[in-house]
Amino acid sequence: MDKIIIFDTTLRDGEQAPGASLNKKEKLEIAEQLVHLGVDVIEAGFPIASKGDFDAVKLVASKIKGVTICGLARSLKKDIDAAYGAVKVAKSNARIHVFLATSKIHMRYKLKKAENEILRLATEAVRYAKKKVKDVQFSPEDASRSDPKFLYRIIERVINEGATTINIPDTVGYADPQEFGSLIRGIKENVLNIDKAIIAVHCHNDLGLAVANSLSAVKNGARQVECTINGIGERAGNASMEEIIMAVKTRKDIFANITSSIKTKEIHKTSRLVSRLTGFVVAPNKAIVGLNAFRHESGIHQDGILKERRTYEIIRPQDVGFMESGIVLGKHSGRHAFSARLKSLGIKLSQKELNSAFEKFKVLADKKKTVYDEDLFSIVEEEIKITPKVWQLVDFQVNCGTGIIPQVKIRLKSKGKFYTRKSSGDGPVDACYKAIEKIVGIKARLLDYHIDSVTSGKDALGEVSVKMISKGKSVVGRGASTDIIEASVKAYIEAINKIKEGIRQ
Repeated sequence: MDKIIIFDTTLRDGEQAPGASLNKKEKLEIAEQLVHLGVDVIEAGFPIASKGDFDAVKLVASKIKGVTICGLARSLKKDIDAAYGAVKVAKSNARIHVFLATSKIHMRYKLKKAENEILRLATEAVRYAKKKVKDVQFSPEDASRSDPKFLYRIIERVINEGATTINIPDTVGYADPQEFGSLIRGIKENVLNIDKAIIAVHCHNDLGLAVANSLSAVKNGARQVECTINGIGERAGNASMEEIIMAVKTRKDIFANITSSIKTKEIHKTSRLVSRLTGFVVAPNKAIVGLNAFRHESGIHQDGILKERRTYEIIRPQDVGFMESGIVLGKHSGRHAFSARLKSLGIKLSQKELNSAFEKFKVLADKKKTVYDEDLFSIVEEEIKITPKVWQLVDFQVNCGTGIIPQVKIRLKSKGKFYTRKSSGDGPVDACYKAIEKIVGIKARLLDYHIDSVTSGKDALGEVSVKMISKGKSVVGRGASTDIIEASVKAYIEAINKIKEGIRQ
């Protein structure tokens, strides 16, 4: 069996998606879950980009064990030095990823350099990086639009200098699957020393072909795939890890000898975590991890599923972490049943967190007839948030209706003291936000407001996600409640707390 190495770049390329910035604690939380998921390489960031990025990569490299930790660097000594400074604590698991553009359009307009100069810079960079770490990866940026013959030359040169992985990026998502597969096959057939390195691919989704191109590359000899959770990333995103993994697992007739180390039952949990921390809501129709991915509305489909699952379902939902049992608990359920259900969902809490989560469950169960697994995930995510609770909601009152200007009275608590303010607004949520701003003394601009139903039904738990900016700091806040105004207030307060503590996402 041939193993494909899963190189996860959620913390680097995924974070480059506008509005998806993560602080170092959040990066570490995702990295820990990526280890549980079973990835082989974590690209933790671009250390030269900022002190925050350097510190985050260094934190991940120091705390995460058993996987390769990678830092990105341009073909510049200062970049390589920064990458090494951040990942060196990982010792034998440290990797430096060096890149340099090779397409004519990049060389002419961006770099303003000729081919011979590009060859020199690439070989010198890899040689320098090799003095720092044993594991060096080189990427000819925009490879899919590069002259293949020049590509062969530069790949051969950097392998001679010690590159152990050659990554072929479809940087702007320009390639089609047949073309990209042929490019990988051409590298295998024309680069004389290619057997001394692993061929990797990094595909973007500008034309919606990132996963298809990645799979075509695997069929043609690539043995490392660079991807992100939920397919997040620059512009239209990167190749989606969950789609690649499940395609390989489901289509064994095509990928008969291909395996990976991914524990697929961790996929849904990982997807939710990344969505929560980035504020990027997963579309209901998203393959593998969307809430509608395994729901069957059509009577014909439902009838077929009941008779034989495989008629309309090629993947079992539990294989990617969706639970087989939807309805789990109610208001009469006790602490033991609650704890046992969390355990079966793979959720681990401290005793203090468990006690607090159970109290929230009882409050929710009094409002809802039944509590679903998705509700439990939301309760737990509220409880284990790493944002310091500088400000906390005590209560609020809203007076609104047709032809009435909404009026609110809100009470918050901070350091044992209570603060109350009244305000009006264009709607009840706007009025609440204005009252909060009066209390906390922070002016913020709301960039995005999004609400999702966690489950179905008129008593469904609603999740609100807000993105806001204050003094150049962009943050994401999330809140959940059966009352959407309360969920909106919780989300706003979480974002305020991040700003207050100087936590940059």
